[in-house]
Amino acid sequence: MSTTLEPEHAQETAEEAAVHILWMNGGLSCDGDSVALTAATQPSIEEIVLGALPGLPKIAVHWPLIDFECGPETGADNFIEWWHKADRGELEPFVLVVEGSIPNEAIKSEGYWAGFGNNPATGQPMRTSEWLDRLASKATAVVAVGTCATYGGIHAMAGNPTGAMGVPDYLGWGWKSKAGLPIVCVPGCPIHPDNLSETLVYLLYQVAGQAPMIPLDAELRPQWLFGSTVHEGCDRAGYYEQGDFAKEYGSAKCLVKLGCWGPVVNCNVPKRGWINGVGGCPNVGGICIACTMPGFPDKFMPFMDEPTGARVSTTASTAYGTVVRRLRKYTIRQKNKEPKWRHKGSQLSTGYTKVW
Repeated sequence: MSTTLEPEHAQETAEEAAVHILWMNGGLSCDGDSVALTAATQPSIEEIVLGALPGLPKIAVHWPLIDFECGPETGADNFIEWWHKADRGELEPFVLVVEGSIPNEAIKSEGYWAGFGNNPATGQPMRTSEWLDRLASKATAVVAVGTCATYGGIHAMAGNPTGAMGVPDYLGWGWKSKAGLPIVCVPGCPIHPDNLSETLVYLLYQVAGQAPMIPLDAELRPQWLFGSTVHEGCDRAGYYEQGDFAKEYGSAKCLVKLGCWGPVVNCNVPKRGWINGVGGCPNVGGICIACTMPGFPDKFMPFMDEPTGARVSTTASTAYGTVVRRLRKYTIRQKNKEPKWRHKGSQLSTGYTKVW
């Protein structure tokens, strides 16, 4: 005998069966990470949401960028109600995605720096930091996306008036979710589309019990994405090794002397490309400004000057690289010639000896 659920109860059952992703872009940011995710291809956000990946649990995404019919408090649906449901313990499980840095609301006596929706009890804006206070302990996982959310980014520069910080600074670098997961940081300014979609998929498989604990480095970044430097995956690395540096933009040579921080920055963009394997900062002639690093931007400025620490290594590279280039050019000249036995005529000069 079959049982037909009333629409209201069917909706509740569907909500309970899904893994909810609550995407909060109420921090200090430009929403560039939301925009970047729309360009993901490996996998795409559509494949994640529609369940096109084998074994992926059912997903319900609550993301301002795609929930365009709903305003924070008005529209076809009360969008912010999903956050209140999570706060009341009515969404289980859910992943909290945070975009934008977290301002320090304790440094002033009135007003607020950043908010997301309203508090129904007071009618006043709900501060972004308050949502973190309410939801972090109830979330299965907390994901900080983009450099602002991970490490503070541009808004956390020296001299800023907001006291902005990243999610790990706010919750604590040793913080763990109720599922035992540390904060997962996927930096980038903006974030690499596929780095984010791939990390989300890993976490969803982990929630479904189909993946081990996500491997993170000391800065809480996924190791398989940020385990190598820009330099190690850069097409221009060979020029560095032989001391051949660009003197102006537009050159195909190594960009370190123009301000590139690639040799010391953990990022996979040159290796992966930006969209469908195409693009990426040094791949298209742009210097690496270290946007995936916790010390960005202060420790890497001014951007257009040769990094101080690189001067010793580039000087050494130039010295031995000059000799290396000459030796290689000599070898190239020798190896670019065909063997002498490739010629027309009645004589065979390959060294072949008849055996009969």
